[in-house]
Amino acid sequence: MREERDHFNTQGTVNLLWALAKLGEAIELNQVKSMFGSLAGRISETPQLSLQDTWVSLWGVMVFCARFYLYFGRNNKNPLEKHIGELFSRLGNTSPDNIEAQTVIAMAASWLGRPCPVVPYYQPLISQSQSTFREQLRSSLPSLKIEEEKSLNSLPPVDLLLPDYNMVIDVQGPSHYVGGDFKTRNGPTLLKIALLKKSGFELIEIPVKKLDNQDSMKTVIEQIKTKLAIPPEARGPVSPDSSECAASEAYFTADEGGQCSDDCYVTAEEYLEEQTEKPKKRKRKRKKPVKTNAC
Repeated sequence: MREERDHFNTQGTVNLLWALAKLGEAIELNQVKSMFGSLAGRISETPQLSLQDTWVSLWGVMVFCARFYLYFGRNNKNPLEKHIGELFSRLGNTSPDNIEAQTVIAMAASWLGRPCPVVPYYQPLISQSQSTFREQLRSSLPSLKIEEEKSLNSLPPVDLLLPDYNMVIDVQGPSHYVGGDFKTRNGPTLLKIALLKKSGFELIEIPVKKLDNQDSMKTVIEQIKTKLAIPPEARGPVSPDSSECAASEAYFTADEGGQCSDDCYVTAEEYLEEQTEKPKKRKRKRKKPVKTNAC
């Protein structure tokens, strides 16, 4: 693979970077870490890049940095982040008509904490599952403020925003996963998650297949209600911890009795919170004194 990579021209290098990023969690992070560094380095050394090659490369580098961020957390700086700034600077103040290019520029500006030089127009896309879930959630919590299809920091809109809780709810369809398996998240999904977390939002992902009947939808809503009842400071940091397994929005199921089931998803963050919770102290039963016959 390395020898083939070395024979790629600029276009081939950009295409390979894009393809690897697109696969997201389908490839182990350690397997592509050095390759991403090599590809990004070769692209940065190329003096002339077309506008399309520049924003496609920028997107690919951001996806890898997103995976790195979700794996190691915000305190572990990724050396490849320098390529985000370098490729973003190459775009300058360009304002491409391509909505994909505008979206990548907006994402890079958000990642770098810089003003967004473009104003992307996002077409609202509301699925029937999202609409039904929103109404059920609103019916269950009438006083809860819910905003729909909200663009945060010029990023692609989120499905539902709970502004009073700084919380985002995304209903994830099969297009968010590699091969639509509802397990392996693809590059675009990982990048969106990382950008939201970097911006300080807490994210709840709900696979759409968990909303296909009233019972499972009710259980999901009960999980959300329980989470909202916990003060923000007690929910722990929004940023992930030390492993991609723990930091990812991997799911653990729980039914009404607290046992594993296929009814509802709770995030890994919730699961870790439960696992690290100190067990309640048990009351010791006093032993009854042994009766002895009086002398």
